[in-house]
Amino acid sequence: MAEENRPDLDGLKVLVIDDSKTIRKTAETLLSREGCKVFTAVDGFDALAKIADHQPDIVFVDIMMPRLDGYQTCALIKHNKVFRSIPVIMLSSKDGLFDRARGRIVGSQQYLTKPFTKDELLGAIASHVSS
Repeated sequence: MAEENRPDLDGLKVLVIDDSKTIRKTAETLLSREGCKVFTAVDGFDALAKIADHQPDIVFVDIMMPRLDGYQTCALIKHNKVFRSIPVIMLSSKDGLFDRARGRIVGSQQYLTKPFTKDELLGAIASHVSS
C-alpha cells in the first residue's frame, strides 16, 4: 500500500482480542507505529469490558479463544445497539470457507489469516473505518 493512500490513523482506537500474547504484541506494535491507540484483550469477556470503556473504532478478534470465542464475541458486539456499528475483523490461523462463512453470519466485516502482515491490518482498517 502506497504511503499517500494510507488513511490518517492518528488516534484511531483499535482493539485486538487474542489469547496469544505474541499476536497481541505484534498487532499492537505495528498499529502503534502508525499512530493508532491500541487496546488488547485476552478473550471475549475481557474484550467486552474494554469495548464499553474505550469504544474502539475497529476490533480485530481471534476465532479460537477460551471462555468466549471470536464468533460469540462478534455476535455480542453486533447485537448491542451501541456497538453494532464497530467493524469486526476475524483473525484465524485456519483459512477455511466454513470459518469465513460463519464469521459473516455473526456479522464480521472481514477475515484475516494469521500470521497477518502490516499491510493486511492497515488495509482492513482503510476498508472499514471512514477517516
